[in-house]
Amino acid sequence: MSYTALYRKFRPDNFDDVKGQDHIVTTLTNQIKHNRIGHAYLFCGTRGTGKTTVAKILAKAVNCQHPVNGSPCGECEMCKAIQAGTSMNVIEIDAASNNGVDNIREIREEVAYRPTEGNYKVYIIDEVHMLSTGAFNALLKTLEEPPSYVIFILATTEAYKIPITILSRCQRYDFHRITIDTIAARLDELLKIEGVEAEEKAVRYVAKAGDGSMRDALSLLDQCIAFYLGQTLTYDKVLEVLGAVDTEVFSKLLRKVLQGDVTGAIRTLEDLIIGGRELGQFVGDFTWYMRNLLLVKTSENPEEAIDVSSENLKLLREESEMVDVETLMRYIRIFSDLSSQIRYSTQKRVLVEIALIKLCRPQMEQDQLSVLERVRRLEKQLASGVVVRQQDTGGYIPEGNFDYQNPVNVAAPGGIDPDGTAGNTDPAKLQQAAPEDLQKIVGMWRTILAQTSGRFRVVLASAVPKFNTEKEDGTLYIVFSDFLGETYVNDPKKAEVLEQIIAAKTGRQVKVKMILQADEHVVNTRLSKVQVEEALENLVHADIEIEDD
Repeated sequence: MSYTALYRKFRPDNFDDVKGQDHIVTTLTNQIKHNRIGHAYLFCGTRGTGKTTVAKILAKAVNCQHPVNGSPCGECEMCKAIQAGTSMNVIEIDAASNNGVDNIREIREEVAYRPTEGNYKVYIIDEVHMLSTGAFNALLKTLEEPPSYVIFILATTEAYKIPITILSRCQRYDFHRITIDTIAARLDELLKIEGVEAEEKAVRYVAKAGDGSMRDALSLLDQCIAFYLGQTLTYDKVLEVLGAVDTEVFSKLLRKVLQGDVTGAIRTLEDLIIGGRELGQFVGDFTWYMRNLLLVKTSENPEEAIDVSSENLKLLREESEMVDVETLMRYIRIFSDLSSQIRYSTQKRVLVEIALIKLCRPQMEQDQLSVLERVRRLEKQLASGVVVRQQDTGGYIPEGNFDYQNPVNVAAPGGIDPDGTAGNTDPAKLQQAAPEDLQKIVGMWRTILAQTSGRFRVVLASAVPKFNTEKEDGTLYIVFSDFLGETYVNDPKKAEVLEQIIAAKTGRQVKVKMILQADEHVVNTRLSKVQVEEALENLVHADIEIEDD
């Protein structure tokens, strides 16, 4: 006898064996038990969720001579004939290849004849959305008022393609994706019947790879068993057969990307390719891994949305602390775009390598998320005292006494005391700041803020530095947008602190004047709108648009 695939061998024969569709099974069995059988059913859902299987069980149940709690007995002549496919009462039609008007006309002619045996003549039309418009129109009247002994069961994966006139004539049942737990439990049950030993972790991975489809999971399990016939099915063996990648590799790769290590990331990819991993599978799994990290970082109860062990969840929590939400969203976007490109590409490896380089080098892109990541990286480097290289700033190196290559170093006499106040800088020895100098001061506003402390620093963070484009008086206006700045508007000591910090940082004499936004017109000046955005534009070498409030 020839070998039978697992998904065919263990196809459910009755409603009790159907897994993950309890809402449908309960409804149908109640209808059969109370003789409330409909004349037209529409089964919708993704592949492998049991649409055709339930349709065949329903066909047996309505013709069964001795039904048991609404389920077919499997012992009577009608059940055996339908199970064997020899019954004239059950007609299966593939609408993908029989989608014309003539095919539907044949059905209309056949329904005029009563079944020779049994109670009902059941038409199961698979992939019904493939019918032509003319065929749907030909089916309408028959579907609405069929003979009492005829039942139509329409099955489809794309219900939105079915005309509303058809939908309104059917009882619609939506088949859900089957959960990983349900699939894994079924696989364990079948493995015991087959006498195959398998690790729990391996079974769950196969269940996850099934993507909500019991049939797909059984096919993958069949493949794994065949490859390691007579051996215990381990997690590593499953990964090898399916061309999948372990989460440890994803963790290693993510760390390389966060470090900006292009060479290390490419070498990790090389190891995967040498190990025989399929690149399309890798892209999907890595995207899913980053999705889990995002959920861990943003959700209060991530364990409810992530199907991983407690050990792996702990590792995900640790790794989520290394990356921010915006960066993860950028990574997911890049790999999501890659997944659609790689499907039909002949140079998959090159596409994956380019995507990894984009992750490591945000300066290659000019979208908002990439610019933000570049700014965050620069800020992190500056805060740690790391010298900022020219390639990190997009090739822009400011002129003058501004030490942007190492802005934490003081470019003029004096310095900053440990308490955050300015040290002794002699104003008489400093040159008055020109408008170009003021523009650069605006650009390094964050660095200046870092030298302040306490409540003053918090309030300054919401203020906007501006300068007068028509006067060369070396005045920097600090404009406060809310009432919190009122405390400092008339405080000459705080203004002096800022003047000393700026002098220590830039080597230029600047007069600081703090005002409220509402009083901006009082100074009778034309304050420049050149703010942080322009400095960032120069710094990261990209176009930046910031909307006004």
